[in-house]
Amino acid sequence: MNTMQIIKHFQDDKTCMDFLSNLRWKTMKKCPYCGSDKISVHTEKGRRSRLQCSGCRKSFSPTINTILHNSKMPIFKWFLAISLLAEAKKSISSRQLARHLDLPVKTAYSVSQRVRKALLGTRSPLLQGIIELDETYIGGKPRYKNSGAKRGRGTKKNNGGRYA
Repeated sequence: MNTMQIIKHFQDDKTCMDFLSNLRWKTMKKCPYCGSDKISVHTEKGRRSRLQCSGCRKSFSPTINTILHNSKMPIFKWFLAISLLAEAKKSISSRQLARHLDLPVKTAYSVSQRVRKALLGTRSPLLQGIIELDETYIGGKPRYKNSGAKRGRGTKKNNGGRYA
């Protein structure tokens, strides 16, 4: 989804939480602590609704074990931040993100770091496992034969891989 679609579809935190809940638990809600499916919804005036497990009696929200967990920032702003960071061609600075979302710069920096870490994931760190490299020669022929200037770390091409 692009930013305009997010603004159009998610106007408030309730629709965002419903979307997260449906995305996380498609058919049946389960407790992340004990795995029980006996879940009830608790709502208090002026607060986000929370889910409570009847088995272990712990309460939780759909944001548990996600980058949105323990955040006081509205979920709608999280959705916008994720959209802006994912759509940016060459990334986006935390100052620009702060201006777009009307946040303090430190908060925008924290949000951007969490989103970037989540987008990287644990499955795709660079240069993991066995890496095979081939030999290459960096340099080339000297520009002027009579000047004595050498290129490519001052070596000749056929020196057996040793540096002079």
